[in-house]
Amino acid sequence: MDRADPDPVNTAHPMFAAARPPIPFVVQQHLDNASVLRSTRAVLVRAPHVQLHRLSRLDERLAASLDGLAIAGDFARGLCMAALETPGRGAMFANAIGAIDTRDPALLERLLSLAEAVPEARVGLVSAFGWVPAPELRGITRALLDSPHAFRRDIGLAACAMHHADPQTVLETAMADEEHSAQAIVVAGKLGRIDLLPGCLGGLMHEDAGRRFESARAALLLGDRQAALRMLVAFTGEGGPCQAAAAMLALKVLPAEQAHALLQSIARKEDSVRILIRGIGAAGDPHYVPWLIAQMGDLKLARLAGESFSTITGLDLAAEDLELKPPENPVAGPNDNPDDEDVAMDEDEGLPWPDAEKIDAWWQVNGHRFPHGIRCFVGEPVTQGHCLAVLKTGFQRQRIAAAEHLSLMAPGRPLFNAAAPAWRQQWLLSQMEA
Repeated sequence: MDRADPDPVNTAHPMFAAARPPIPFVVQQHLDNASVLRSTRAVLVRAPHVQLHRLSRLDERLAASLDGLAIAGDFARGLCMAALETPGRGAMFANAIGAIDTRDPALLERLLSLAEAVPEARVGLVSAFGWVPAPELRGITRALLDSPHAFRRDIGLAACAMHHADPQTVLETAMADEEHSAQAIVVAGKLGRIDLLPGCLGGLMHEDAGRRFESARAALLLGDRQAALRMLVAFTGEGGPCQAAAAMLALKVLPAEQAHALLQSIARKEDSVRILIRGIGAAGDPHYVPWLIAQMGDLKLARLAGESFSTITGLDLAAEDLELKPPENPVAGPNDNPDDEDVAMDEDEGLPWPDAEKIDAWWQVNGHRFPHGIRCFVGEPVTQGHCLAVLKTGFQRQRIAAAEHLSLMAPGRPLFNAAAPAWRQQWLLSQMEA
C-alpha cells in the first residue's frame, strides 16, 4: 500500500510508548471513550442528519483517546488486552490500532485469529485498517495479501479498498479464486477496475443471493447497464435483505420511464411503502413530490418522506423552519432492547418531523423550478460538480448517494469512501476539486 496519505493521526509517537507513569483511571477512560466513540462513529457515518464537519469533531475526539492510549504505554496495552476477554468491536479496534502502530506481528496474528472466530469483532478489526494512515500499513497489507489463508487475504483486500490502493495482480488472482472472489468482486467495484468487469458479471450466476447482489452492484459501478441492471431490478421483486439496496441502485441509473415502471411494480407489493418512498428519492423525479407530501401525514412514514423530499429538492427542513415538534408518542422503528427481536437501528432516527402544510405551500410556489422527468438530486440535476458539492456539505446519506452517482457517471472512478476519517476525506475532496 504505497499511495500517499494525508492522515496526521498517530504519527508523533508509537502506540503504547509511555513517556511518564500513567494514571490508571485516565487510561481506562481513554479506552472506554475509544470504544464508545468508535461505535458512535459507525452509526454517524450512515446517519441522515450528520455532515462532514460533525464527523470531523468526533474523529478528533477519537484520535485524542487513541493518542492517550499510545502515551500510556504498557499499562494501556494491558488494559486493551484484558478487554479482549469479551471481544467486541471496540476492543478489537483499539488493539488493532496498537498492533499496527507498533508493528507487533504476534498481537496482529492473535487479533486476526480472533476476528476470524468471532464475526462480531471482525468489523472492529477492519475499521482499524481503515482508520490508520496508509503508510502505516506498508508491509502489513502485503503480508495479508500474500497469505495462504482466504480470511487474511480478504482483510488485506478490504484495507486496499478503504485507502483506494489498487492491489493489481493480487486482485486479478483473487477474482479467479472461488473461495476468495466475494471480497474481490466488492473491491473491484469500489476501485473502479473496469478490466475486471467480466469476473463481476460471472458472479451474477452464483447460487448465493448476496454474491449475486454484490456482483451486480460492482458491475453497475464498472459501467454495465444490461445484465447487472436486470439483476438489480429482479432483486426488487424478490424481497429479502438486498431488496431495498438493489432498488436504490437501479433507480439511480434507470431512465425516467423505466424508473416509473419499477416504482409502480414496488408499489404493488405488500409492505413495500418504505422502499417505495426511498426509491422515489433515489429516482429523483419531481413528479412524485405531491405524493411524498401526502405521506407526511402518516407518523410511520413522515420523516422518511421528508428525507426523500429533501433528496429531490435539496431543502433542509430544519434550517428552513419546515419541521414540527416531535409528537409525544412517536411510532418508533427498531430499537436496542435485548428482549425485542427487532434490534436494528431505526433508519428514521435523526430526521426532522416535516410540517406537511408548510411544505405543500412551499411546493406550490417553487415546484415549477423542478421539471418532471428530470433526475434531481439535492436540488439540482446530477452532475460531477454538484455531486462534489454534496460530498463537501451534504448529510451522510446524501454524501453516500453522491459518491455512487460520481462512480456511476464515470465508470472506472474509485468509489469515494464517505466513511473514511474526516481529515482524509477533506484531503481527497481538495484533490478532486483541483
